[in-house]
Amino acid sequence: MIKPALPKGTRDFTPEAVRKRRYLFQTIQHCFEAFGFEPIETPAIENLSTLLGKYGEEGDKLIFRILNNGDILPIARQARDNRELANLLCEKALRYDLTIPFARFVVMNHHQLVFPFKRYQIQPVWRADRPQKGRYREFYQCDADIVGSRSLLNEVELVRLYQQVFARLSLRVQIRINHRKLLQALAACSGDPAWMGWITTAIDKLDKVPVAEVEAELRQRGLDDEAIKLVRAYVDLPGEPSEAFPAVLTLLRQHPDAVEGVKELEFILHHVASALHDQAPIRVDFTLARGLDYYTGTILEVKSEELAMGSLGGGGRYDNLTGLFGLPDVPGVGISFGVDRIYDVMEALQRFPADTRQATQVLWLRMDDAWLAQALEYVMQLRAQGISAEIYPDAVKMDKQLKYASKKGIRFAVMMGSREYEQQAVSLKDLWNGRQEQVPLHELVLTIQKKIQELPA
Repeated sequence: MIKPALPKGTRDFTPEAVRKRRYLFQTIQHCFEAFGFEPIETPAIENLSTLLGKYGEEGDKLIFRILNNGDILPIARQARDNRELANLLCEKALRYDLTIPFARFVVMNHHQLVFPFKRYQIQPVWRADRPQKGRYREFYQCDADIVGSRSLLNEVELVRLYQQVFARLSLRVQIRINHRKLLQALAACSGDPAWMGWITTAIDKLDKVPVAEVEAELRQRGLDDEAIKLVRAYVDLPGEPSEAFPAVLTLLRQHPDAVEGVKELEFILHHVASALHDQAPIRVDFTLARGLDYYTGTILEVKSEELAMGSLGGGGRYDNLTGLFGLPDVPGVGISFGVDRIYDVMEALQRFPADTRQATQVLWLRMDDAWLAQALEYVMQLRAQGISAEIYPDAVKMDKQLKYASKKGIRFAVMMGSREYEQQAVSLKDLWNGRQEQVPLHELVLTIQKKIQELPA
């Protein structure tokens, strides 16, 4: 006998959990479409060559590779080391995120797209990460991207989109913002622009490990004491723009990349502040690095202000991404919502609406099969009016049927005994408050509709 178990980092979802997740997806999708984004989908499996080299050294390690079919032993014998073996045996992989597949999609379909192209995508991704609270190996991403435009208004719109979604979900969050050009300038001022990848990867760990560990990692990479001192001064910069921007420009010696990065951040902050005053606050955070290699400009991340959790979303500008697939000069910017973490936060804070906990609104109790046909007819009438209804399938004791309704959180029960049948009426019981009334059959649908409309939101 096989003991049932799930692979680490994956989860089953109960009907209640699925309804809550569907509420999240529908809320986010509604906001996407209100902002003019259009849906696309891409395959779960991508060619390994599409994914490798796009996420940085750390990201490449987390790609789930798919073993080739067929006789692999002769091929395996050709490998000189583990890395070559993996490349020989695996030509495909599960997608790591939705952004790289989207870039591939744009390149393959650019002749039929209207630019600027605004797309959204809601699909699962997979990462061979170490499972922990808020971090899974299979999880959904909800992405919104704009390609074919360099305008910073796109960044402003994406910040507004974040603010609208989290306001609708009744979650208090903080949006953190930084610019990759500041990190480019930091690497250059540290001694070598090529150090940027190491510096961003190290800084990106600051919310998980002490500063001393970050410094040790950089020293191991070859940075000298002066370079490490500069990185330390950079991460200690204030976050208030009026102080932070002059300070970072001074620290980075007015480097042209730093000047350009600050100018773009000031534009975004100004136009976001002028548009929304009571939504999620946006804060400059120079330690925000977003360790993915493809970002070139503004970078964003969303954190809960109510619960300790990893980022609830993130994104940024990636002006060179389609060039990796042979289509240069297609700038892009996008954001992603981490639905699984958002779900965990909303569940912990009990922010899901009450109606996400129940699917069936009305249960028709099985009493006498003499008028079963009429019961089925009226159940279908309820469904036709958008009222979720079911009829109990088995002729069992009333107590068992009512327990079924209670366990499922069903609000209304309909009973038709011989007396009700003679009067062409039913007994309608509100199982949540115990009130019961007799309703003529021809008024049943309207009566239930009215009661549902009167229920508190």
